[in-house]
Amino acid sequence: MGFGPGQVVQELGWDSDVDEGLRDDIMDAIDADLVEDALEAVDAVLLWWREEDGDVGDALVDALRDLSNTGNIWLMTPKIGRDGHIDPADIAEGTATAGLVLASPATVSPDWQAQKIVRPRSGRR
Repeated sequence: MGFGPGQVVQELGWDSDVDEGLRDDIMDAIDADLVEDALEAVDAVLLWWREEDGDVGDALVDALRDLSNTGNIWLMTPKIGRDGHIDPADIAEGTATAGLVLASPATVSPDWQAQKIVRPRSGRR
């Protein structure tokens, strides 16, 4: 997923259903714990989100609060067929509403899918 030593990664939406192995892998990659309440701008936000959590666009806007200008959001949603799955159209709409851009999906877990979300590049028309 592109995490490296020294990065500060904020985790939002944690619950007992998250993939703990994936969390451990990310903490190993950054050589630190994930943070919940950021004291400074973070390099990435790991956002666990399920259909019952509400509007994904609102969650993405909230995730921007502590994100550095060059950081990205990894939106973690349950895979198709799993409880809490979010329709891809809802993710696309929420991303656009938040003024963000879907960058790339990643297969990261048996139960969760990851979608990299970034700020739009300045100067695009």
